[in-house]
Amino acid sequence: MKAVLVHTPGGPEALDYVDLPVPTVSRTSVLIRAECFGVGDPDVLIRKGIYRWMPPLPANPGNDVAGRIEAVGADVVGLEIGQKVLLNARDLATRGGCYAEFVSAPADAIHVLPDNVDLEAAVCLGNYQVAWALLNDAPARKAPPKSVLVIGPAGGVGSAIVQLAALAGMRVIGVVSTEEKANFARFIGAGDVVYYRTENVITRTLELTEGRGVDLVLDHVGGNQFPSYLEVLSDWGSLVSYNAFTRLPEANLLEEMRKHVNKCPAVRCFSFHIYDGNREGRRAIMRALIGHLAAGEIKPSISTRFKLSDVRQAHTLLEAGDVLGKIVMTV
Repeated sequence: MKAVLVHTPGGPEALDYVDLPVPTVSRTSVLIRAECFGVGDPDVLIRKGIYRWMPPLPANPGNDVAGRIEAVGADVVGLEIGQKVLLNARDLATRGGCYAEFVSAPADAIHVLPDNVDLEAAVCLGNYQVAWALLNDAPARKAPPKSVLVIGPAGGVGSAIVQLAALAGMRVIGVVSTEEKANFARFIGAGDVVYYRTENVITRTLELTEGRGVDLVLDHVGGNQFPSYLEVLSDWGSLVSYNAFTRLPEANLLEEMRKHVNKCPAVRCFSFHIYDGNREGRRAIMRALIGHLAAGEIKPSISTRFKLSDVRQAHTLLEAGDVLGKIVMTV
């Protein structure tokens, strides 16, 4: 079978498209014939060799695969050959392992998908897990947020946040760089957008909310602008960092929070790895998302499709930062 391995961490050129034996199936596992793969930031971190939860080298960097059951272990009950299934490496003993034409996994790690669920859409649901937690578990509030400012609503996780927030009835404001991303954000559920290159994000957000601000700010960028978002929080509002693609803020964060003490602001650093020790909670979120997908209540946006053999091009595009939605690879 064909698979992708990283022998020496580095750039996209570190991704080797290789021949490997088809995995064997233990008595308690299943073999998945892959049809599509998600491409995400954890894959890039594994490729670079800097992931905190790095698998041993040579590493297969894939973390999301969807396909059909090809074989079932002798002790597996309730699963059948041909069923549609989804596997996320969060449910495996180690991260990665999913960029391959056949993937063997413990039977209790996979999610069975309804027949009406599209596999390419399903392989995007890992982003929706993160988005669901950001909207439901990360806010430090007495009540669910009614409004959210989303920094970067056009990416994989950002677009998932927008859709789930809109589904929950929240007001969504997206912070974007271009008209193309603005149109995309509106299309998937953002009520308003702010152009950070030509507008003052703080001033414009307060204008849009008539001075009240928003209950939740979700930021994956970091940088010196991060503390400024405290200004747009409503009373009891939460500012959440769920990544830091630029440098960390230089300002004294507690000092900045004290400037807005009358609103009792909260700041949280979030990682979905908080669920590493909460298997049932993690899987319950995924089951709920599969239900939303089957009911047509969410529709993952696929930016670009590549063949697995074009994995280097897929990673290059992801790191360029111009993706609208999710990058998906197919066999």
